[in-house]
Amino acid sequence: MKSPAQQALILAGACLLAAAPALAQSPSNRAMQPSGQTQSTQQNQTAQAAPSTADFVKTAAVAGMFEIRSSKLALEKKARGDRHFAQRMIHDHSKFSEQLERLVNSGVKAELPSGLDSEHQQMLDQLRGESGATFDKDYDEMQLKGHKDAVALFESYARNGDNPALRHWAAATLPHLQEHLAMAEKLSQR
Repeated sequence: MKSPAQQALILAGACLLAAAPALAQSPSNRAMQPSGQTQSTQQNQTAQAAPSTADFVKTAAVAGMFEIRSSKLALEKKARGDRHFAQRMIHDHSKFSEQLERLVNSGVKAELPSGLDSEHQQMLDQLRGESGATFDKDYDEMQLKGHKDAVALFESYARNGDNPALRHWAAATLPHLQEHLAMAEKLSQR
């Protein structure tokens, strides 16, 4: 027969062994998951609410307008960057803008903005005043940041958006934006 102290020690050890898997996965340990993300990162992404339909439409429309206008500017200025990239941005984002407009006109309860917001207008004005290597560097950086933001926005809305038609469109558009992001990453590495 074991003494009460020995029994308590054995019970404590058993509890610790039973809790070990849970402790190994705690956010403070930041154990890496198979996807390369920490569990707390995955929980934050799952818990991250999608923007409202109105905010998604506005943000997506403004980002698209900026992509088109800044890429037209890159072609006008004959930027050293990949002309194919700028042409692709104009083509694809024009198509996305038309699709978004059709969705809004078919009953999505949101308004399309008529122009750029102040942040994007300032960035476009900055690019207008630049040339040569300075333009190339800033255009590349703006494309990279813009596409990172767009991918995050579309991923969030595709997962948790409240309008089914818009959610489907965001999911269908996302692979194209991810491809644009990969292209923008290559531009910024030059």
